[in-house]
Amino acid sequence: MTGLLIAAVLVIILAVWAVFDSQKEDRALNNMALGSNVDFLPTDEGLARGELAPDFELTTLKGEEMRLSDYRGKAVILNFWATWCPPCRAEMPHMQTFYEKQQDNDVEVVAVNLTTEDRGMAEIENFVEEFGLSFPIPMDVDGDIGALYQAFSIPTSYIIDKEGRVLHKIVGPMDEEMMNGFIDEINEGES
Repeated sequence: MTGLLIAAVLVIILAVWAVFDSQKEDRALNNMALGSNVDFLPTDEGLARGELAPDFELTTLKGEEMRLSDYRGKAVILNFWATWCPPCRAEMPHMQTFYEKQQDNDVEVVAVNLTTEDRGMAEIENFVEEFGLSFPIPMDVDGDIGALYQAFSIPTSYIIDKEGRVLHKIVGPMDEEMMNGFIDEINEGES
């Protein structure tokens, strides 16, 4: 009888803990704020505001070779993401809408998939199809570019001006309005 009572108490404790833990995760997702503009830490890799963004070459999901420097002359939102990341999922529809409206205005979205952190190519392809993503998606299969750009928390995005210089680092998701604000800042700087 005592063993049955102890087992019942343990089941109740585990049930309460499971409910509390899942509610905590739900609250975190519901309270998810837009990304924050992060103060730059000094680095030797060219990530400080005003420095040339480090160039890299990767193969896109479509099998095309691309370099970041290919986009000089355009404002670039360089985004680091993975399919399993809830804030990345929340951000992608905004990024696609932004891209559709801005792609003819010397603006490019380059969304680097952190392939080493992801669940395989089929999962990435399904994600891209689900969200109808049409911007370039380079695959960081070794994790070198994510590490170079200090994408330790995702999504992480860099706003890069038309000369290839870093203007902002954003950690967390962005919406279309936020992206438009950064592009407006770049365009105002040209005037």
